[in-house]
Amino acid sequence: MSTLIKQQAYVATSSQRLVAVFAAASFGLALVFISGFASPEALHNAAHDWRHSHNFPCH
Repeated sequence: MSTLIKQQAYVATSSQRLVAVFAAASFGLALVFISGFASPEALHNAAHDWRHSHNFPCH
């Protein structure tokens, strides 16, 4: 017995790719810009809390 699965590939246009690249770059630059003004202690605490919330050992 066999099952036939039909899938249609999605192809993005160049303008859609450009929007995606611009959005990703903007988000990345915003993260770097925002974290650049945070104190090292605040960044450490945020990373520490993230590790705890994802069950990673840190001590």
